[in-house]
Amino acid sequence: MTLTDPTSLARPVVSPDEVRTILHDRWALPAPAHELGSQQDRNYLVESGDGRVVLKLAGASTTRDQLVAQHRALARLRAAGIRVPQPLRSPLGEDIVEVALPGRPAMLTRTLSFVEGEPLIDREPYGIAEAACIGDVAGRVVAALAGFDHPGARGWSQWDVREAGSTVFGLADGTPRPQRELVEAAAERSLARLSGVADALPLQVIHADLTDDNLVMDDALGVGVIDFGDLMRTWRIGELVAAGACAYFREDADALFLQTVRSFARHVRLTDAELTALWPLVVLRTAVLVVSGIHQTTIDGDNDYAQERMAAEWTSFEVASRRDPAGMEALIRVAAAGVPAPPATLLPPDLTCAVVDLSVTTEELSEGDWLDPGAAERVLRRHAVAGSVALTRWGEYRLTRTRPLAARGQAATLAVGVDVMSSTDLPLLAPFDGVLSRTPEGVVLTGGTRRLWIDGVVADAVDEERISTGSPLGVLPADALGRVQLSQGDGLRSAPFALPGDAEEATASSPDPSDLLGVDVRAPDVGVEPLLRRRSAVFADAQEHYYAHPPQIERGWREYLIDVHAQTYVDVVNNVTLAGHAHPGIVRAAARQWGLLNTNSRFHYEAVTELSERLAALAPEGLDRVFLVNSGSEAVDLALRLAMTATGRDRIVAAREAYHGWTIGADAVSTSIGDNPRALATRPSWVELLDAPNPVRGTHRGADSGPRYLADVDEQLVALGGAGRDRIAGVILEPIFGNGGGVLLPDGYVAGVYERIRALGGVCISDEVQVGYGRLGHHFWGFQQQGAVPDIIAVAKAMGNGQPLGAVITTTAIAEAFEQEGSFFSSAGGSPVSSRVGIAVLDAIEDDDLQGNARRVGEAFAGALCTLAETHPAIGAVHGMGLYLGLELVDPVTQAPATALAHSLCDALLEEGCIVQPTGDHKNVLKIKPPLCITLEATAFVASALDRALTAAGS
Repeated sequence: MTLTDPTSLARPVVSPDEVRTILHDRWALPAPAHELGSQQDRNYLVESGDGRVVLKLAGASTTRDQLVAQHRALARLRAAGIRVPQPLRSPLGEDIVEVALPGRPAMLTRTLSFVEGEPLIDREPYGIAEAACIGDVAGRVVAALAGFDHPGARGWSQWDVREAGSTVFGLADGTPRPQRELVEAAAERSLARLSGVADALPLQVIHADLTDDNLVMDDALGVGVIDFGDLMRTWRIGELVAAGACAYFREDADALFLQTVRSFARHVRLTDAELTALWPLVVLRTAVLVVSGIHQTTIDGDNDYAQERMAAEWTSFEVASRRDPAGMEALIRVAAAGVPAPPATLLPPDLTCAVVDLSVTTEELSEGDWLDPGAAERVLRRHAVAGSVALTRWGEYRLTRTRPLAARGQAATLAVGVDVMSSTDLPLLAPFDGVLSRTPEGVVLTGGTRRLWIDGVVADAVDEERISTGSPLGVLPADALGRVQLSQGDGLRSAPFALPGDAEEATASSPDPSDLLGVDVRAPDVGVEPLLRRRSAVFADAQEHYYAHPPQIERGWREYLIDVHAQTYVDVVNNVTLAGHAHPGIVRAAARQWGLLNTNSRFHYEAVTELSERLAALAPEGLDRVFLVNSGSEAVDLALRLAMTATGRDRIVAAREAYHGWTIGADAVSTSIGDNPRALATRPSWVELLDAPNPVRGTHRGADSGPRYLADVDEQLVALGGAGRDRIAGVILEPIFGNGGGVLLPDGYVAGVYERIRALGGVCISDEVQVGYGRLGHHFWGFQQQGAVPDIIAVAKAMGNGQPLGAVITTTAIAEAFEQEGSFFSSAGGSPVSSRVGIAVLDAIEDDDLQGNARRVGEAFAGALCTLAETHPAIGAVHGMGLYLGLELVDPVTQAPATALAHSLCDALLEEGCIVQPTGDHKNVLKIKPPLCITLEATAFVASALDRALTAAGS
């Protein structure tokens, strides 16, 4: 945007009806009460059931990055105790919504909570107290935003004090004479006074428009700050310029202005250059207001807000431009010096500081690079550039400190010190009076019960030297890693990293050093239980969570899960994430496709074809038609419909103890009482249930029990009678009992059932949702273990590595029969993103040899579990194949399911650093279905943890 682009400064053109439509359709809010004044955007007050809300329609010059920067700054100010608006979210979870109106550029819209109170500009009588309030808030805002930065706060703005001269001369053509001549002359004088100090003025992000128009006062709530539309990185003194200049259309303007300076200086130590620059910048600010106001009314004729302020803005300019600049500078220096200086700090003032996030959710680290011992230092070095100082956060559970294959709570991850790095030599100053002593690591400053430990510093001072506040402590050399830690009490220094269980004691003995640093380095608090309460309040309880007191998991890598305390667990249960958490190839494929296109499969694009071709190539010969869906439940549901449509029949044969999904169709054939205690009593009449072919605990025992189970099937089919058999559309079986605990079916059972169903004219469905896709190691599909070939394959879970993706693979004949009934459509099934993810998963299976790893590691894991069974009588059986295993727990005497033991072992294993859960009808089987990338080292760790847990339980 430039000054020669007048439309970029105009407010959005929007009708009342369009405003109502935006509110209703995009924000689910009622019609606005009325429009609020604004210079270059449009704001509307909305009375909603949850309180008053402001709809903001951004002008054409506003970018999404700028709005994101505003939202981040608002969060920072709220954390500092300043009353500011709260960005709200749309029904779709967005806090910024783009709206396209006919014939106009797309417009960014937001809703924010309404900050209650009377605008300070309307307070009568207006006097010293109000001026003090403006200065106080401006100083607090500058102090709170110190060290904050965002790309959206950088860019040209006519309100940037650095651009005041170019703005005046760029817009002055529209100002009538003789006003134009006066404004230009005053601007030239002010720019001349600025020329010698401009390069020395400190930079930071500021509100940039903290005037009496943007502060509101509520007798109960106190002062609030609104309108962050001018947020920018510029000269820091610009905040005081805007706050002070608004005094000059009032009586006693100088007294009001100087009170604003006094109040501001209580929070911000003004440099000599800032004290020199303040008055010429105030004059320039009033000149910008004059030419901008005239320009705005020219391009935006119905802007009553701009029209109403023109007289006051001219008065401000006239009064300010007549003052003697040297005299005003002298008064400013007296006002700023007449208040207590801000607290002395360890870091020199006016530094550009980057506070680095090394928490579990950091974006600074990826692909497991946090496991490298030098990871934290590398991140700091990236940020300590161009004279800036990088600091880590205090009270943060650092991802770089996590320890895989360790018991829960045994990794000391809580940082109670702050690491510091600078690209140039960094002088450090004493933040309080005390005695400076040398330590092997650096120096320590002792004052009363406080000790400030500073590692990495090079000090010239004499050991045990008494120094005063502000005295040099030494220098942290360029690119060296320093560490600052505050301690109080007995004088002993605690370890810089504490165990999560010691957090309260550690933070009390090594408190937050933000005030001494002069930078807010406190990490946000981690609240696991409050989040769990929030979940319980809104997330339906039927959607259960693992564990009574679960860890809050926010990151994964390969076979590991990491909680917010940076404790790492071996994930033994996640068959959804086949290729491993955060698999780089899958992440890149998803991110790239999201940046290109995501839509539904009715559009023509390459990915859906490529994925379908790859799936068909993996299926047995003749299964060459693919349907793409969102989930395993949907895949099973569609498979049942295909069978019924292809045969014209309505009856499905299924096995007891099986789980197939939650849709009406998939649930109808699910009989696992572990998931639904009333499953057997609530099956619809069109489902015919076979005895569970469990060779371990079933009616018939042993791997050779297949013929006996098949004989039972024959009897059952005969008992149905001809009419009953003629209604059979097909059979659905898990080729291995998934939710039953990974139990292998008797040899030949699945092939035998398929033969009988096909003889009756039915089709055969293999539910591969849990056990397919290479998990068995020796076979890609579960039915291959049984020597059977289905007519329909249902698969999901592993297909997307966590992305919602499923498929049904079938024959041309069955697919064409279904087509006669009409078209099929799954909105997100086979979307470009899901398809690319599905392709990337297949690539990972091949490139990373995941099926081979499942075979090798699975065999070793099963062997270790069988060895445990020799010494722990509570292990009744080890089920499964590859990396779909089950450890069945029983009462050693009665052989009854040991449900309570299974649950207690899962809790014990969690403390050991392993996430395992029970399954089966009696919840007595530990299900073992980790990501296929799991290592021998990780499975050995799990086996050892299980050994200890069983021993502790006396089992």
